[in-house]
Amino acid sequence: MPLILFAFVVRVRDGLPLSASTDFLHDKELQERKQQLKVISKSLSLLPERGTVKGHELNIHFLSSEGVSYMTVCACSLPAAKAFCFLEDLRWEFTACFDNSAVTLASRPYPFLEFDSAIQKLQQHYNQKGGPSLEVTLAEVQEDLRISPPQVLTMEDVALTNGAANGHVEQAAASGQSQRLEPITAPGILSLVLNIMCAALNLIRGVHLIEYTFQDDYDGLWNVVAFLLAFLCCVCQCHLYLFHTCQKKLKAFTLLTLIILCNAFLFGLRNIWQLVFHMSVACLSTVLTLHRKLLDKNMDCGV
Repeated sequence: MPLILFAFVVRVRDGLPLSASTDFLHDKELQERKQQLKVISKSLSLLPERGTVKGHELNIHFLSSEGVSYMTVCACSLPAAKAFCFLEDLRWEFTACFDNSAVTLASRPYPFLEFDSAIQKLQQHYNQKGGPSLEVTLAEVQEDLRISPPQVLTMEDVALTNGAANGHVEQAAASGQSQRLEPITAPGILSLVLNIMCAALNLIRGVHLIEYTFQDDYDGLWNVVAFLLAFLCCVCQCHLYLFHTCQKKLKAFTLLTLIILCNAFLFGLRNIWQLVFHMSVACLSTVLTLHRKLLDKNMDCGV
């Protein structure tokens, strides 16, 4: 498989596709990355000039300059410096062929489709020679990236930025997030039921223990706190699984840690099997939450 698989040129202002390379591969991840390019292109005005979205085997790199963004899908084995060398070369080629006024006046998708041949030629050069072909040298780009490295983004970051660009961040953070996530699976439903059960058990035990705490001069106050905190963490785990949120991984592991600590503190009030059950449910919920990804929009950037 070639190292540079796809290139895409878009207008930063509104994400209008200007030109793209012709793709003859039918790799599943490549098609996913091409769909993600379209999503990213809608948020370019709010994203940094240089950025990278990492994937399993393929990465997305983009470079924005003078109202135009140059984007590419590359193999993970290709060093970032060479990927941005390719984008710099692509920028030189494009600006030599089209001026800013032509880009500004473009009103339909792919108005510079004839530039495809130049992209293909540049891709072929990099895939065969593995280095720059025009004005940019690898050393210059490496030094530039050392001083100002590209920002590493996730598709979740892009989705939130896209919501900000459309003026509905709060709406996306509330009701719209469920529509962006993958459908709930059968293990996910089981996890929710078990989490609700654990939350109910923690709440019942905590409320029941409050009565004895008041009678015994607050000796069991921390046990009440542990039960109620575990209850809140179980509820938060359900919410985290159902709805998209930023910093999901950090929140998921924080909730898991709190549940484990609370149950460890309650050792004595619960037997070993009860503790294993509560901790196992928390671990299952964490795993399923981290594996429930955002849905990519069904858009294809290919020509």
